[in-house]
Amino acid sequence: MNSEGNYEFLKILTLGIPINPLPEKYLGRDPSVPHAPIRKVPLSSEEKILAVTNALRYFPKNLHSILGIEFEEELKIYGHIYMYRFLPKFSLQAYPIQYFPAKLLEARAIMVMIFNNLDPKVAQFPHELVTYGGNGQVLSNWAQFWVLMKYLSEMGNNQTLSMYSGHPMGLFPSTLTNPRLIITNGMVIPNYSSSNDYDRNFALGVSMYGQMTAGSYCYIGPQGIVHGTTITLLNGGRKFLKTDSLCGKVFLTSGLGGMSGAQAKAAVIAGCIGVIAEVSWDALKKRHEQGWVVEIVKDLDQLVNRIREAQKNKEITSIGYYGNIVNVWEKLATEYEKTGDCLVDLGSDQTSLHIPYDGGYYPVDLSYEEAQGMIVTNPTKFKSLVQASLRRQVIAIRKLTNAGMFFWDYGNAFLLESMRAGAEITCKSNPEKFIYPSYVEAIMGDIFSLGFGPFRWVCTSGDPTDLEKTDAAAAAEFVKQLEVPDLDPAVRRLYEENLQWIREASNHKMVVGSQARILYSDAIGRIGLAKRFNELIKSGELKGPVVISRDHHDVSGADSPFRETANITDGSKYTADMAVQNFIGDGIRGATWVALHNGGGVGWGEVINGGFGLVLDGNNTHVAENVLTWDVNNGIARRAWAGNENARIAIKRAMQLNPLINVTLPNFE
Repeated sequence: MNSEGNYEFLKILTLGIPINPLPEKYLGRDPSVPHAPIRKVPLSSEEKILAVTNALRYFPKNLHSILGIEFEEELKIYGHIYMYRFLPKFSLQAYPIQYFPAKLLEARAIMVMIFNNLDPKVAQFPHELVTYGGNGQVLSNWAQFWVLMKYLSEMGNNQTLSMYSGHPMGLFPSTLTNPRLIITNGMVIPNYSSSNDYDRNFALGVSMYGQMTAGSYCYIGPQGIVHGTTITLLNGGRKFLKTDSLCGKVFLTSGLGGMSGAQAKAAVIAGCIGVIAEVSWDALKKRHEQGWVVEIVKDLDQLVNRIREAQKNKEITSIGYYGNIVNVWEKLATEYEKTGDCLVDLGSDQTSLHIPYDGGYYPVDLSYEEAQGMIVTNPTKFKSLVQASLRRQVIAIRKLTNAGMFFWDYGNAFLLESMRAGAEITCKSNPEKFIYPSYVEAIMGDIFSLGFGPFRWVCTSGDPTDLEKTDAAAAAEFVKQLEVPDLDPAVRRLYEENLQWIREASNHKMVVGSQARILYSDAIGRIGLAKRFNELIKSGELKGPVVISRDHHDVSGADSPFRETANITDGSKYTADMAVQNFIGDGIRGATWVALHNGGGVGWGEVINGGFGLVLDGNNTHVAENVLTWDVNNGIARRAWAGNENARIAIKRAMQLNPLINVTLPNFE
């Protein structure tokens, strides 16, 4: 480990925005770093002045004349005021927790998490503070970063920091058991939650899209979705291909940027042939260099030959195709029509279709660079080309599903945006029902209803040996749970799969950024893990505290009618009580920080979701038990009330094990 002196530069975080002296002016985007697409600026002349005025609020008046001109240029050129001049001159990464300059352990842990979200190895567009999903912001600008760091460095255990869509509103009195940080992102009045409203609010600098774990500071790199994608593939194979082995089976999808980067690794872990198209050479190259994509192909004929070869030899591999996914679907549809060979068994899509016209989806027949330019110069034509591409993609997909391939929407709004584009994607007998399911409807919904979802933890020491010890503790906990008599067969299978996962996790080299891990568990397993981690911290076996968290994409974390709650059938899938209740409930039970977001996965105005972070310090197992019991069982109770049989079984078991849980169950014949 480096000596403490090597981290002296972090003390600058206590000083606030660096204005004395003023950093040198930003001279243009660094071409060696991937950058966000230029954003739309649907502002009037008066509103553009307001956007600059809003940005200048962070700075003393004597700097307004200098920075005002600069911010006006940024808004005009990039579509948003990022305040590039104030981009930190040091590397952002998850440094060991003890070197962050804050009074509180909890504040230092939050700093670790934020630095990880902005690490260039982790973040999709680090200079624009975008972690993943094309527009999943950690913060809205770099002034907010410096103000946030100063507040965290000063925070006492009787204060709570309030974050308004990236803006640090300030520290306020609270108590020792209250959250240290409360985050809201994109909370707008419902009638003002359209995509156009988002563009306007973001340009003004008054709101932002936090995705899920970007704006809640809990992203752990693409590993965060690897396990869920692996489970989806394995269960998709069992349910639709009627096989426990995906050997020789082909999974075709697109996207390698942020969370979608997990698909290649998951395909290999699941034991199939993954084919993933990506239009950004930077994104594809990054995943290949990280070892997540095994091989790269640039020619469609070569791709077809490589798929055939891999099928014949029953290889396990991931093939990154450099090009547009529409071309791949059409090529394989043509190949089927010519030869009768359907070269795809499972198909999906993970382009960022929650922002289809802002760089989330690139139309066929335009290069990546041409498309980025047209977003700004001719947005009307760009939208038309995107919709035409979606229609072509759906036509090709239908040819292959008619031939026996199974396709699902991966919660990225593919079906929704295809419908809006005029594609034939809904049932003729019921125009409100899609011809393909979301992966929650088809595969993951039953898993959520059993109380299993993506639990994660971060070893804040930054020491890989701490992660190894927590992996071993997790394996021991799941062995213990498998010894429980009369365990429901579906629950047993999930524990067995996750035990295998955690035993093999280190071999797959999934760590990118912080020393973190993910697995699927129910409340009982999560509580057991928290208890074991606290014991390791208290005994000194771990070199630092552990942050436990989860994806917002979980049992209780997201009300999303086209994804997480797509299998809610009592008519309540468009309500958001569950996610809001979860946010409040985690906070009052002692979570270190809580977050509530508008948007995430399927887009602004389409979902309300929330998450939490809890710093385990060796002495707060009771707090962890309270938080985790609520955090999981809230969603199970809601799903049971909606009529899901798995959830009814799970909540009845929870009530048997914990007499303090007493929920209303439905009376069905």
